[in-house]
Amino acid sequence: MAAAALPARYPLPPFGLACTAAVLLGMVAVLWSPALPPVAVLWLGLVAGIGGWCAGARWRWTGAMLAGAAWAGLHAAWSFGAQLPPAWEGRDVIVSGRVVGLPEPQARRTRFLLRVDDADAQPAPLRGKLVRLAWYDDFGAEVAGPRTRLGAGERWRLQVRVRAPRGLANPGGMDAERHAVAQRIAATGYIRHPALSRELAPARGIDAWRDAMSQRVAREVRSDAARFVRALALGDTRALDDADWQVLRATGLTHLIAISGFHVGLVAGGCALIGAGLWWLFPALARWIPRPQVAGAMALAGAVAYAAAAGFALPTVRTVLMIAVVVLARLARRHVRLVDVLALAMLAVLVFDPLSLLAAGFWLSFGGVAWLAWCLPASMHWAKAFLPAQAVATIGLLPFTAVLFGQASLAGPVANLVAIPWWSLVVVPLALLGTALETFHAGAGVWAWQAGAACFGPTWRLFEVVAAHPQALHWLPESPAWTLWLALAGGFWLLMPRGVPGKALAVLLWLPLVWPDRERPRAGEVELVVIDVGQGLSALVRTSRHALLFDAGPAVEDGFDAGERAVVPTLRALGVTHLHALVVSHGDNDHAGGVDAVRDSMPVRTVLSPLASGVPARAPCVAGAAWTWDGVRFRFLHPGRYFPYLGNEASCVLKVETAHGSLLLPGDIGAIVERGLVHRDAASLRADVVVLPHHGSAGSSDPAFVAATSPRLVLNSSGAGNRFGHPRAPVVARWRARGSELLDTQSSGALRVWVGADGLQVREQRHERPRWWDAVRRQRAGGLSYRPEEERPDAPED
Repeated sequence: MAAAALPARYPLPPFGLACTAAVLLGMVAVLWSPALPPVAVLWLGLVAGIGGWCAGARWRWTGAMLAGAAWAGLHAAWSFGAQLPPAWEGRDVIVSGRVVGLPEPQARRTRFLLRVDDADAQPAPLRGKLVRLAWYDDFGAEVAGPRTRLGAGERWRLQVRVRAPRGLANPGGMDAERHAVAQRIAATGYIRHPALSRELAPARGIDAWRDAMSQRVAREVRSDAARFVRALALGDTRALDDADWQVLRATGLTHLIAISGFHVGLVAGGCALIGAGLWWLFPALARWIPRPQVAGAMALAGAVAYAAAAGFALPTVRTVLMIAVVVLARLARRHVRLVDVLALAMLAVLVFDPLSLLAAGFWLSFGGVAWLAWCLPASMHWAKAFLPAQAVATIGLLPFTAVLFGQASLAGPVANLVAIPWWSLVVVPLALLGTALETFHAGAGVWAWQAGAACFGPTWRLFEVVAAHPQALHWLPESPAWTLWLALAGGFWLLMPRGVPGKALAVLLWLPLVWPDRERPRAGEVELVVIDVGQGLSALVRTSRHALLFDAGPAVEDGFDAGERAVVPTLRALGVTHLHALVVSHGDNDHAGGVDAVRDSMPVRTVLSPLASGVPARAPCVAGAAWTWDGVRFRFLHPGRYFPYLGNEASCVLKVETAHGSLLLPGDIGAIVERGLVHRDAASLRADVVVLPHHGSAGSSDPAFVAATSPRLVLNSSGAGNRFGHPRAPVVARWRARGSELLDTQSSGALRVWVGADGLQVREQRHERPRWWDAVRRQRAGGLSYRPEEERPDAPED
């Protein structure tokens, strides 16, 4: 008897869910690796991967993954290779180009993107590239000058000082270098000699239209809610301040305030209904074009138009692609599942822009739709699906928001129940109607904008009250990468159909993400974290149950604020919810500038600073003052009780002592004070870890002071390429001659040191979490280190 024939294997679709997942997996593997393969290897991998993808079902999944990895690697290499070469760092160049996107005007500066002309007259490394610039007012000027006339879509000729995009490296901090790679930004810089700037051509293009329409909303709508109408109608969030974003984060409504994919879907649905209605009124039109095809075409046209009004943000592009897939299937009279639509849209985004994986929007956008597609039946009525969809989105996206933003909004599910139907079905249609009417006739849409603002106002006041509740938003400590996948598995388990056993246990899989190990020192031990703040200082000293912050980094008006951008995110990522003490070593901006941001963000029990430093403090730091926390002794060695305030020389000098070793934080003292300390009590200066005095300036680190401290480890906080040349080479050589190892934030990022029973342990942020752009930059620059993303050109001399 012949053996029964085995059923033929169903062929794996080349553009289905499995192959899309394979492409995604390959791209993630490359973009999150510590180093990129050589370009030649990537090209070979791309050819081999495409061949396997097309060969047949047996190699299709493997080929798709290999092709995705190679394609992402090539884009990464091209993006980083287009950045400014090290030889051009700090040069003044003259460029001509068009303003891209919407400029961000502020009190004393304007930030904007410039697409440099692709012409031979432009500097070769910047030709045709995207550059992020800051246009500052002349220091001390009463009038803002021509920068206030800068408009989207205009062409300008500018003299700029440029550098390669760089950022800080801290736990929980924004990765500015990753953002620059993802956005293909070739250089950053600021305008030199603003008086020489010249406008070459007036505004044109979609960005110019968005800018003009946004300004019209601001002029015509006399309401505090006008800024939200601009955001919902045009994706213009420039008028939203920090307080607005805090409310949106606390209530979990950030995804709604700018143009979202859901809003694009509503517009597409409305356009489809209009098209179907016209064909219902005039049925004779169906002789030429069937009604379903017209409805689909109008839906796609409306979605594209609305996405263009939003500047083609990633969530809108995803929705447009999904609508396009559905429309094409309709035209071909094919039925497609939601999961197939999502897979094709994701594949299109990944092929067109693999580096979008580096942006949080990709994961939130596609992740949210994927959870809904998996959990909710396609046949469920939209009214019945609203509450389940909210629960699914909350559970499914919580791991992503926890990892990407380090926060969880407990008020979000309730706030979304109000905001989604009211804003999306009332406010957004009114804002869009006003924009459409205003496009065709000036003044015709003002009433709709005003009605949208009037409808938005009461809900916003309600959400402000909700956001003020102390339990509305929880900041989560930074957790290892593997906790994300564990939490997603828990969410998957929790959302499985009824009858699946052990669902309550799924919550346990979330614990490593929401309650990670904070790596606190044990009793009698101490941890020192030198935060990467650029040219300045901020250091966290932790015992088992107490936290002290020594300085808060620099801040400049309307510019870089280390307290907000570096110190506070680091404290939250490390699980510090309040400070028992804040020591401000002296009043100079590079040490005290970020104090206000720190005090506004978390409770501070007491502030200590030298007398007459200008820093509001509860008590002065005075030599001899001492206290003990958790078996660790803290004491000030300087300034003395009657020492006058002399800026750097009056810096607080803090000694931290344990049974296992000691730390010394000397602020910005110079050689004279150092010799005085040696003369008074050289033994008290002995320490295992020393923060380099005055960032390694030539007037500090006196040989006698170096000999008295004799540390094993010296830590420095400085900005790469800083104009002071810190740390000075003779100073570095002096410490190393005593057998000390010297680490600097500009090359290592944040520095974490533990002094305890296990000995002296060190962790460098850039080496602990290596990234391929770090490796490539070190290769290109031969060890050139790092500095803040932006530096005010008129910052005071140190």
